Amino acid sequence: MSFSGKIKEELAACDKEARHCNLAELSAILHMCGEFSQDRYGVCTVKFRSENFRVARKCFTLMKKTFNIGNDISIRRNMAKGSTSYLLFWKGEELLAVRNAIVHAVCCKRAYIRGAFIAAGSMSDPGKAYHLEIVCSDMGQAEYLKDMMNSFGVDAKTVPRKKTYVVYLKEGSQIVDILNVMEAHIALMEMENVRILKEMRNSVNRKVNCETANINKTVCAAVRQVEDIEYIRDTIGLEQLPDGLRDVALTRLANPEAALKELGNLMSEPVGKSGVNHRLRKLSELAEKLREQ
Repeated sequence: MSFSGKIKEELAACDKEARHCNLAELSAILHMCGEFSQDRYGVCTVKFRSENFRVARKCFTLMKKTFNIGNDISIRRNMAKGSTSYLLFWKGEELLAVRNAIVHAVCCKRAYIRGAFIAAGSMSDPGKAYHLEIVCSDMGQAEYLKDMMNSFGVDAKTVPRKKTYVVYLKEGSQIVDILNVMEAHIALMEMENVRILKEMRNSVNRKVNCETANINKTVCAAVRQVEDIEYIRDTIGLEQLPDGLRDVALTRLANPEAALKELGNLMSEPVGKSGVNHRLRKLSELAEKLREQ
């Protein structure tokens, strides 16, 4: 099962007792997957269609709990595509409460976002990328959902896609926050585990890259130092150097891979790292002068 499927399965199993929360969740599902109409007598009709059995079952359950009204159910199978569509139909004046639901309470906002994701949401595998989105049929619906999500401290954005509008999040920490808002706690923990592993892996890679860069830098510096010393040896001879410079030059030639601190300890008259570095710099300057001459 995909990560989106796991989230929807967990959210669909979330059962709330408060009627106002069930109404908010039902309103989100029907606005995403349903079609409202109203006759001249004020009787509201709702047609619902989805290819996802969990969404259809959740919608049926919420309608039964909230209004206790009957419905017509139709199942259509497309043999060519191998898909199944679930169609539900309700009729009654009380359905206007679903159509015109106004969501204010924090608990109802959580329920609305949960219903919107169940009906039209998806999420990438967090092991590959961080991306959560909910597809809305019009701009007004997308802006309403975006503002509701952002009231929980995230930074959701909208983008048009063909004939729809998509509300999305791309930051891992914000997706974790919205999973918590929707009360998808199992999916949240699974994603957090993936994030921790990815951060650890990235941290190790950064350290390895840093250490590799430092090693390369040290090796390149040692190669240059040996080249400078050999040039001095082949032009004026190392015996012409002061004792301190001759000592570090001979020690470097004998130990081309040694670090500065180790090099200082190997000299006939040991010196510290800064002293070795100073003498090697003097040798480099002398080699450059000789090359210029």
